[in-house]
Amino acid sequence: MLKVYICPQCGWMRTVSRRSDVECFKCNAPQMELTRLTYEKYTQMSETEREDYAARWKYLHK
Repeated sequence: MLKVYICPQCGWMRTVSRRSDVECFKCNAPQMELTRLTYEKYTQMSETEREDYAARWKYLHK
């Protein structure tokens, strides 16, 4: 089962299947956070929708 993680520092999102320790390849943050997005919903989102989701997530979690 694929899971969607987001970086709390830069907002970059990444899908991972088996790992729980997920680092950000964009800003080198040591740990990304699990989102509530399902992989199916994530794949149906456009790039703009993904950017908006990341911006809202960062706003709510800071």
